[in-house]
Amino acid sequence: MKAFIHVGKELKYAEIKEPSVSVGQVKIKLKVAGLNHRDINIPKRRGESTEALVLGSDGAGIIEEIGEGVNNFHVGDEVILNPGIGWHQNSDAPPEGFQIVGMPDDGTFAEKIITSVEHIEKKPSYLTWEEAGVLALPALTGYRALFTKAKVKASDTVFIPGAGSGVATFLIQFAKATGARVIVTSRSKEKRDRAKEIGADIALDTNSDWEIELKNEQIDIVIDSIGKATFNRSLAVLKKGGKLVTFGATTEDEITINIRQFFYGQYQLLGSTMGSREELREMLAFIESHSIHPVVGKVFSLENTQAAFDYLGDAKQFGKIAISIQ
Repeated sequence: MKAFIHVGKELKYAEIKEPSVSVGQVKIKLKVAGLNHRDINIPKRRGESTEALVLGSDGAGIIEEIGEGVNNFHVGDEVILNPGIGWHQNSDAPPEGFQIVGMPDDGTFAEKIITSVEHIEKKPSYLTWEEAGVLALPALTGYRALFTKAKVKASDTVFIPGAGSGVATFLIQFAKATGARVIVTSRSKEKRDRAKEIGADIALDTNSDWEIELKNEQIDIVIDSIGKATFNRSLAVLKKGGKLVTFGATTEDEITINIRQFFYGQYQLLGSTMGSREELREMLAFIESHSIHPVVGKVFSLENTQAAFDYLGDAKQFGKIAISIQ
């Protein structure tokens, strides 16, 4: 079967052996996969490994074969993959042994994938294949950050730096669905305009003075995935006692803060990563009840996955990038 793999120093579209189903597993014929920043970073983490790895954490498709002991799904069922392995119940942090699809085991940038029946869910019927294929990882990440960690309320104002990311487009829609006020930033006027189209109340130029622009706003929650470039700027506009949830660092990991200013402000700093199967199911019910659609910014074919990597690396996207497989 065809797949997009990392091996040695290379990323390439190649022919690999089709996997076999074991007890408790299903074989999924993938229709669409979703590209995430994680996929771009994995080759750096693996170095020059000589063992080929299929990249990709998100995907949706049709069950082609079931293993012994699988009773709750059937051949022909349309499903999405749960990208989180080994985290079933909601908890303060992922359990020991938690992993994400696409490393160390093979991921979704392939014609087919084998996974435990515990790690799939029924595809929401109202979503297209492209929407379903890009859904799980970013939507689950945003859901946990906003609801489990920040405990957003309808009376809150939520500030989201970086409006164009896949998670941000879910955060905007999720927050608006609860009745919250949403403020975002982007360097791109096009992305600011599109953020407003999906629910943002205010969209600021990233290069503007946020403290001046937001002097008449009370920011209850900041959801930040950028890291060093925005952390202190975000903290400066957060109300005293407010919550800052961080789940990523697309700029540098390490930051410096004025700790005295932080504790005098009684700020709450919360870390978040992905989410549990319990939260994934809550998220799926939430999007269905509010008819929320993932924002698919661009679609690439599996054989052109390298171009998709380059596109994401250049931060050209608004929303998610889909990889069409078949």
